[in-house]
Amino acid sequence: MNLLASGLDTVECAYYLHAGSGCKLDFAALRLQREYMRESKQPEAAVLELGGMEFLLSPNGTKSGYPFVISNQDCTIQFGEFNNPSFFVRYSSFALWCKGAKFLHERFLAWAESLGLQALRPEGLSRCDFAFDFLLPQIDFDEDNFVTTAEKDSQHRKNGKVQTFTFGRDEIVLRVYNKSDEIKEASGKYWFYLFWQEQTENVWRVEWQIRKETLKRFGLRTFQDLFDGYGDVLRYLISEHTSLRVKTEDANRSRWPVHPLWTMLGEHINTLPAQGVYREIDPRMALDEILLRMAISMEGYLKKIAAIECLKEGRPMLSQVQTIDRLIPLLDKVHNALTWRGDVQKRMDQLRLAS
Repeated sequence: MNLLASGLDTVECAYYLHAGSGCKLDFAALRLQREYMRESKQPEAAVLELGGMEFLLSPNGTKSGYPFVISNQDCTIQFGEFNNPSFFVRYSSFALWCKGAKFLHERFLAWAESLGLQALRPEGLSRCDFAFDFLLPQIDFDEDNFVTTAEKDSQHRKNGKVQTFTFGRDEIVLRVYNKSDEIKEASGKYWFYLFWQEQTENVWRVEWQIRKETLKRFGLRTFQDLFDGYGDVLRYLISEHTSLRVKTEDANRSRWPVHPLWTMLGEHINTLPAQGVYREIDPRMALDEILLRMAISMEGYLKKIAAIECLKEGRPMLSQVQTIDRLIPLLDKVHNALTWRGDVQKRMDQLRLAS
């Protein structure tokens, strides 16, 4: 067992760029060129030069509403004059492994600046895929060896042999799969052999696909955040989301010993940049949680008020709306306009300053 390579395999990012008066990006000309491609029924993308770089211009926009799509070996860029965010970029696997995310991000910003585009706010990461490639001559685990909090899981087989284990969907997805087979049967990314010290067989990938909300929970909003602390989210994922274990007789699977593959993965992740962020708390989300707890308490009081009013009026039942109508006059009786402002301010200070 040996870790051959690790790195980012996919990054998607939104850029908030403004086309000022000196912008060299001619949206009208792009629109005309795209319409010409459609009318001439050209099925293939056309070569386009922008900002000193060559791209293929797609004849179609995206389902998400971007009118223009350009791409080259390094990235796919979706953009529009009136879209917000105005640019959405997906960096390719090849470029990330060969050139690095930092270089690609900085080059994109330089390219945008050369076209006269100005950043209105920092970029926002939307998706990051982290890949770890291991040489595994023997596979001594199956789906039951994984202890996970994911509600969805699946596996794919070929000729009776498992090739892929998948756990989770949407925000967090873990895939453990035979990357050697995937290259030969699907992607054709033979250049990975250079990263694998010429290994071509028995290479398995552990790949975490992480989307926007989970990235935000760990403070990973921009590329600089990513470079400074992506180890935090990975430590959480391998310990709390899904772990690989060695089966024992213990009925409690969470007490099974950690598999050597996961131990090796954890040791490597502990060397990655981290800020010690376990979960970043959004203050607004914390306040929403307090409001929800208060609503639960209020619902209980409303039920008790409904029961009292039913007994008083000799009726079988009151709805929630009818009960609130009876509560409002009671609130008017106890409300003190003179003390309201001061009491509200005091509670605001307590919420703002309390730990």
